[in-house]
Amino acid sequence: MWLLLLMVFVLIFLYRWYRQSLILENLTDKYVFITGCDTGFGNLLAQQLDKHGMKVLAACLTDHGAQNLKEETSSRLQTILLDVTDSKSVSSAAESVSNIVGNAGLWGLVNNAGYSFCIAPNEWQKKEDFLKALNVNLIGMIDVTLHLLPLVRKAKGRIVNVSSAMGRLATVGGGYCPSKYGVEAFSDTLRRELRDFGIKISLIEPGCFQTNMTLSVDAHVNNLQRLWENLPTGIRDSYGKQYYEQYEKGLKDLLGTASPRTYEVPNCMEHALTAVYPWTRYTPGLDSKLIYIPVSYLPTMFSDYWLCRSSPKPDHVKC
Repeated sequence: MWLLLLMVFVLIFLYRWYRQSLILENLTDKYVFITGCDTGFGNLLAQQLDKHGMKVLAACLTDHGAQNLKEETSSRLQTILLDVTDSKSVSSAAESVSNIVGNAGLWGLVNNAGYSFCIAPNEWQKKEDFLKALNVNLIGMIDVTLHLLPLVRKAKGRIVNVSSAMGRLATVGGGYCPSKYGVEAFSDTLRRELRDFGIKISLIEPGCFQTNMTLSVDAHVNNLQRLWENLPTGIRDSYGKQYYEQYEKGLKDLLGTASPRTYEVPNCMEHALTAVYPWTRYTPGLDSKLIYIPVSYLPTMFSDYWLCRSSPKPDHVKC
């Protein structure tokens, strides 16, 4: 009996491995547009796809980022300046992409641009602090998608949206987690709506990796300190100095555990763009696979208990 179950398990594994290893042909004829290519995952993916001969359109926020990327890639790669929070910039970039791809359409759209310098308790922040993350991570992504969707439909291509493991399990306050939950919702509805058009939607849900955003510990701490110092005295006294110190230490510990295996994320993006059968969700990172995603399936009382055990606490309150 056990031997039969083992054989079934092995056969299923081999079938899944074979199915996932099938790669499309004529990839060098396909255009891919990637946002957030100045640094980080977008930059790595742009270089990776360029080396494989694909026609990469890399969107950068700054001239400096665009120039550095050009120096590290072939003449095939083209850069486009884009601020995803500026509708005029998005419209201009979409027009440029349309002129470049022509009748071929856009095979791949990778919504990678992101912002995370907003991690702090919710009550310490204002509406404007939440908007910084929401405008980049969610509203900007939606704006880019809506502008480029006709080109993706023409090619019957792929859309890859970068969410986060914290889009499945909210562990920090501020606009980051709500924005990533929004990415999940938008992607799910979009996947069902576009299914009959031959368009495939994939979500990337990474854990914590070493990028400019996670390595910029001082920037995160400075933002936390700014919010703390600007709190009304009554609110600051309610939390207490100990709470602030514990939160700052927890933030540093979180960023300090970031994985150096950054290649895992662009590898998932590439598979989503080039595989015959792309996955609906990719969870690069051991913390995503073994902690965040499994805990997100637990009953709320268990996940809350697990998260509250290590959360900072005011002197007079226990979780």
